Amino acid sequence: MSFRAPMKNIILSAALPLLAALAFAGPSPVDFHDHLGLQMWSLRDITKTDQLKALDITQGYGFTEIETGKPTDRPLEQYAAELKERGLVAVGIHTGYDTLTPDGLKDVIHTAKVLGSHYVTCPWIPHGKEGFTETQAHQVAATFNAAGRTLKEAGLAFAYHPHGYEFTPSSAGKGDTVFDVLVRETKPEFVSFELDVFWAFHGGQDPVALLNKYPDRWSLIHIKDIRKGAPTGFSTGSAPATDNVPVGKGQIDWPAVLRTAQKVGIQHFFVEDETPNALECIPIILGYLRNLKL
Repeated sequence: MSFRAPMKNIILSAALPLLAALAFAGPSPVDFHDHLGLQMWSLRDITKTDQLKALDITQGYGFTEIETGKPTDRPLEQYAAELKERGLVAVGIHTGYDTLTPDGLKDVIHTAKVLGSHYVTCPWIPHGKEGFTETQAHQVAATFNAAGRTLKEAGLAFAYHPHGYEFTPSSAGKGDTVFDVLVRETKPEFVSFELDVFWAFHGGQDPVALLNKYPDRWSLIHIKDIRKGAPTGFSTGSAPATDNVPVGKGQIDWPAVLRTAQKVGIQHFFVEDETPNALECIPIILGYLRNLKL
């Protein structure tokens, strides 16, 4: 019997657990300072009348990564060229729940490809006065899994952005929520999530606990603060604009949130300003974040 064959088998057997671990390992942690982008909704009032001005302002702030959507006022290819001219990379796009159909996804994929985006995120699930129910969560999970599969086959990644109305109790009890149902019933290989810190906190959740509860499911984050004293624990998915304050001025423990976000492997960190005075607040936010040491 050859000595080499048994030794080879021993080496391979010892290596298999390491290879398996590497195969299923999540993305390597990144420093949030290196991937600090802007969700273009922050400049929505300017974008309505002057898309180029909004892009110039974004460039002027020093951003290179953005999260955007399909333009409504100009050809897609023109918008892509305007981004490139300013050194802006559309890391992700948002798209409506109604587009997550076989026909709708064809256009979504085209939009993402032209803009050079990797992530496609659904930011809202339509629901009635009864709220977002557990029954609906079962149906939505199936839709997300199918859409996520289609997008993955196209080389893209799908994510869902909770807005707070998902954190109502589920039938499982013991603190379980409808959001937990949605996470359990969506397949990690097809569906990830974008944490909006404001909406999670507004919905009565601890953002750090959420990140730690599902460490392999979060890929993106919206950095947005809530004013001190603002009431929380609502499942409405809506709040007065004045409850939004510059990051670092509100209730959120940002060092803890960002440290945990980095630890669980979030790759892109988007400032989303929903205050009434974005042009005044965004520089304040950037001053805080760029100087924040974790």
